[in-house]
Amino acid sequence: MLRWLRGFVPPETACQEDDDSFRYESLFRDLDRHEDGVVNIVELQEGLKNWSSSFDLYSETKIFTTGDINKDGKLDFEEFMKYLKDHEKKMKLAFKSLDKNNDGKIDASEIVQSLQILGLTISEQQAELILQSIDADGTMTVDWNEWRDYFLFNPVTDIEEIIRFWKHSTGIDIGDSLTIPDEFTEDEKKSGQWWRQLLAGGVAGAVSRTSTAPLDRLKVMMQVHGSKSHKMNIYDGFRQMVKEGGIRSLWRGNGTNVIKIAPETAVKFWAYEQYKKLLTEEGQKIGTFERFISGSMAGATAQTFIYPMEVMKTRLAVGKTGQYSGIFDCAKKILKHEGVGAFYKGYIPNLLGIIPYAGIDLAVYELLKSHWLDNFAKDSVNPGVMVLLGCGALSSTCGQLASYPLALVRTRMQAQAMLEGSPQLNMVGLFRRIISKEGIPGLYRGITPNFMKVLPAVGISYVVYENMKQTLGITQK
Repeated sequence: MLRWLRGFVPPETACQEDDDSFRYESLFRDLDRHEDGVVNIVELQEGLKNWSSSFDLYSETKIFTTGDINKDGKLDFEEFMKYLKDHEKKMKLAFKSLDKNNDGKIDASEIVQSLQILGLTISEQQAELILQSIDADGTMTVDWNEWRDYFLFNPVTDIEEIIRFWKHSTGIDIGDSLTIPDEFTEDEKKSGQWWRQLLAGGVAGAVSRTSTAPLDRLKVMMQVHGSKSHKMNIYDGFRQMVKEGGIRSLWRGNGTNVIKIAPETAVKFWAYEQYKKLLTEEGQKIGTFERFISGSMAGATAQTFIYPMEVMKTRLAVGKTGQYSGIFDCAKKILKHEGVGAFYKGYIPNLLGIIPYAGIDLAVYELLKSHWLDNFAKDSVNPGVMVLLGCGALSSTCGQLASYPLALVRTRMQAQAMLEGSPQLNMVGLFRRIISKEGIPGLYRGITPNFMKVLPAVGISYVVYENMKQTLGITQK
């Protein structure tokens, strides 16, 4: 990726670690297009783009914000040299952590072993792709000079960050609450970046859910009112909702859906950290299985905490105009007429849905990732934003497909008390009733609008998330 370095710096200096000052000065001169002794963000961006197409705004911004110690909006040579020296120290530690046999070189088996410890499983052929993108002399091993040159202007600080982009954690919110929580590095936790990332994700989720709320309400309406005799399609559903309550009614229940993001995220993040500690020994890296179990249990804990809001969201979405004046009125009426137990109707199918959703979501994501690495990775193992978003959207869709019958039963249990003449059935009773009267397709009522909202939700969530990260001064996850 950074083979330009060897062409730009004389070969004898590229190999001499004690001649760093000359190396840094040569690089700085090349960046300083205006020859005024300082480098601004535009000069840095232009220089990095000329050297390699692999750099993005994140790389340039992080280098600049980290290096600009006096915050004057410019990098002088001292700041530039200090950034590179500090960065090389961190990359030296990363190199040593991969060099398991301490022979000064990294081979494919060492990459497989190291990433496995970090919970990322790849084949030896995929590890060779990583080597090929770093290996400058064609030996299929990487020495310190090759490693340093490759990551010189890549603002990662350790091996965990190098492979972090492949972890199934993208900040994407498609309006469902069964996903495994974000993971943060120790550096992110110490610096306070974790809460900024959670805030950025929360705002992105709120905007995304609000934008796709009409489709979400239509899904709930079709789940509750759709049947073999009453075939509600998308057009009729929208027309019926607008006729009954006007355009604003399309967003009924969205307020609750947005409000629950903050407590749910907070509980899920806290619980995830606690479960990881319980399932791993101190200092041990969490594996894929432990991550899945911790994430599922964290999701279950968060759902237990915010579940009454899920019930109110469904009641508000299904309710007619004027039935509830708002969230508090809805809660008061449920409590008065049905008691506390009503706030946990449908809780069991909701809880059971977490395992198939999270399991299939992760399995499909890993499968897609492996397929991309095997068939499309050429000179880099960085898949890029579009591939990651595509993998995330498709894997999430498959997860929804697997857990949808449980989600439908949950929604019907939440809304049963609102339907006149409807028997109050438990989970098993509802499954039997749906299958006997509507067949297997009855378990998938409303899945079309649910799938329709995935792509816009992913796109909106990603754009807002990235903009929020820049606004809050966050570098990359």
